[in-house]
Amino acid sequence: MAPMTAAESCAQAAQVLPLRLREEALSLPEEDKCRAEEFRLRAGWPMTVVIGGEERPLSGVPVRGEELGQLVEIASRASLHTVLDQICRGYLTAQGGHRIGLCGAAVMRGGEIHGFRDISSANLRIARQVKGAAAPVLDGLCPGGRLTDALILAPPGLGKTTLLRDLIRSVSEGEGCAPLRVSLADERGEVAAMYNGLPQLEVGRRTDVAEGCPKAQGLMLLLRAMNPQVLAVDEITAPEDVRALTAAAGCGVTLLATAHGESRADLERRPLYRPLLEEGLFRFLVRICRRGAERSYQIEELRG
Repeated sequence: MAPMTAAESCAQAAQVLPLRLREEALSLPEEDKCRAEEFRLRAGWPMTVVIGGEERPLSGVPVRGEELGQLVEIASRASLHTVLDQICRGYLTAQGGHRIGLCGAAVMRGGEIHGFRDISSANLRIARQVKGAAAPVLDGLCPGGRLTDALILAPPGLGKTTLLRDLIRSVSEGEGCAPLRVSLADERGEVAAMYNGLPQLEVGRRTDVAEGCPKAQGLMLLLRAMNPQVLAVDEITAPEDVRALTAAAGCGVTLLATAHGESRADLERRPLYRPLLEEGLFRFLVRICRRGAERSYQIEELRG
């Protein structure tokens, strides 16, 4: 399966928008479609597109509340009950791995969010296959041709998932090291974007994917069932994720993961991430930095 071009990914993401907003998105010049990162919808304000980290309004026509409701209906294929667990966590993943963040008046039950009564804004993040994205870091993470444990660190929107996806694809296909069996815990369906049992985004022929279950449970399921050589997960967000990774490290698998942050100092300062350093789970830290419209990668060794 040939990967989509950047413009095709943008056009696919736009298909979940209500008709008027879809036409606005598709009217972007081809160059802007190739560079678009997100579409942002806020009730009462024109839809914007994020390009190079900057928001640009697409028209002067405000987004209506009913259009935000239509967005959720289209993305869920009119089966809201099948995606309620995602919506309770504030997002929805559409076909192709495009992620829709949601915000509004929360419905609370027993101290937990059970949905939104009125959606006031949404962020449609465009998923992209960038084959070769891992090339700049592959040699550094495979000293002697052997992949080692690595944590990808960056603020939101700088391409952690894109880099992780291509790193998984690369090692699964034997690029930069011997081919490895990879198991991916893809809770939100953003990395592989499974559809009818097939990944819509390339993650390699030796990659097994557990999609839709909480990351910690998915990691343990894959470890027990699939005999992986590499265990991968996108976005460490909870203490149970850290505990699952610690347990997996004790079983001899190589770990690949991502986290929000800017530096090693961030990891040391935040209670959630500090155990990652204390337990020595990762040998390398890959930091993604933005310089203007360009991204650069810096590899730092966390342990010898």
